[in-house]
Amino acid sequence: MTEPSKWARIIAADPGHSQRYIDRFKQMEAAGHDLYGEARTVDAMAGRNARILDAGCGPGRLGGRLHDLGHRVVGVDVDPALIAAAEEDHPGPLWLVGDLAELDLPARGLEAGFDVIVSAGNVMGFLAPSTRVEVLRRFAGHLATGGRAIIGFGAGRGYEFPEFLADANAAGLELNQAFSTWDLRPFLPDSDFLVAILTAAE
Repeated sequence: MTEPSKWARIIAADPGHSQRYIDRFKQMEAAGHDLYGEARTVDAMAGRNARILDAGCGPGRLGGRLHDLGHRVVGVDVDPALIAAAEEDHPGPLWLVGDLAELDLPARGLEAGFDVIVSAGNVMGFLAPSTRVEVLRRFAGHLATGGRAIIGFGAGRGYEFPEFLADANAAGLELNQAFSTWDLRPFLPDSDFLVAILTAAE
């Protein structure tokens, strides 16, 4: 049996957590915060009308924006409340409830072969440790030839950057570039955020 993610354990213990998370981003947007930095980066790296998998999509902020920019988006998240919010607030993409450790979109009637897989919002920090390599392996298996996985998360969340990069390598992903922000500032030894650009190993 797959170990439940940290997020799944949080919402099991506190069912109201999901709605507070949804509300927080709505409040941030209403206050004028820029919530689309990740989308600008992904859009710049993707060809027009790209197939994009938003892995750990939450309430659809990123995937919805990428859809608005003309991409074909599938979003997957383990939290049904977040998927319901994505469907309501960001119609257009296909939103699916699912555990990333069990990601198998062809089994659900969807082609793999994504041009980009993006995982933002500290999704990596919420994975159960025993599933990390498997999640990354499934990302590798869902990439098109030449496709890229773009994964961003912060330090201090129980998943050290060197450990993540070793897991990615073990899962069949190669690091192409590393940045410290979504606006692509250089990654340095003391950086507290990582945006990793990875491709499937040859």
